[in-house]
Amino acid sequence: MLIRLGHAITYGLPQPTPMVLTLNIHESRRTDIVVASEFRTTPEVPLRQYRDGFGNICVRLVAPAGTLKVSADAIVRDSGLPDPVAWDAPETPVDQLPDEAMLFLLGSRYCETDRLSQMAWDTFGNTPTGWARVQAICDYVHRRIEFGYLHADATRTAAQALQDGRGVCRDFAHSAVTLCRCMNIPARYCTGYLGDIGIPPVDAPMDFSAWFEAYLGGRWYTFDARHNTPRIGRVLIARGRDASDVAISNTFGPNELLGFDVWTDETDDPTLSPRIAAPTPSIAPVALTG
Repeated sequence: MLIRLGHAITYGLPQPTPMVLTLNIHESRRTDIVVASEFRTTPEVPLRQYRDGFGNICVRLVAPAGTLKVSADAIVRDSGLPDPVAWDAPETPVDQLPDEAMLFLLGSRYCETDRLSQMAWDTFGNTPTGWARVQAICDYVHRRIEFGYLHADATRTAAQALQDGRGVCRDFAHSAVTLCRCMNIPARYCTGYLGDIGIPPVDAPMDFSAWFEAYLGGRWYTFDARHNTPRIGRVLIARGRDASDVAISNTFGPNELLGFDVWTDETDDPTLSPRIAAPTPSIAPVALTG
């Protein structure tokens, strides 16, 4: 299947302001891109690309005073299959984990393992291990937190989300990630595109979504405590310890978000018909895919 996805985000800035944007499709999905328009800014400014410590593609720029629009558009090929499920995937003992997984056992800005460790062991210590334990954590978080766009809070941590009982997708992901880490299961935060594909249409504004990956049976598996069911058509943008590592924009000065439009739709058209910009036949040096 083909998925058309992209974004158009507009900022208001009172002065020239350095920015770092993490909006490119992740390297792991690069070969799935059928066609992509140039990652562009209006007005045009010089762009410089780099990879952060987690392998995510980031773009640096200095936004001029006034209004800045950043946009991109792409068509991605997807298997059309839901997230894989492996009920027999076991936990890996800590002493046998690969070195690169160890970071994702530790506490981080929004994932306070020190505050939730005892609660986690009290709640999940007697559950079956492996996949079943991660699923039990997802079930718990899904029941515990009420989703609502009006509940968004950029400073809410996992412990606060579980205490408040409300939040948005990042709060579900932070909470599940933290509880997995408390149970010695490496877990990493993910952000990307997730449209309403394979489910009834949802009467809600499209946004970037957050989910997480847990390390089981020698590999990383996708879990989603908010939806709590395998979904079709996830397209990864970035991974990290928590939302602080994968913010779509870091702005080093005052700014105002003036416009935010994201789309993720199944399509049978392998070309980019006009939407935010004229189609381009190739990917520019600084492009959606990197």
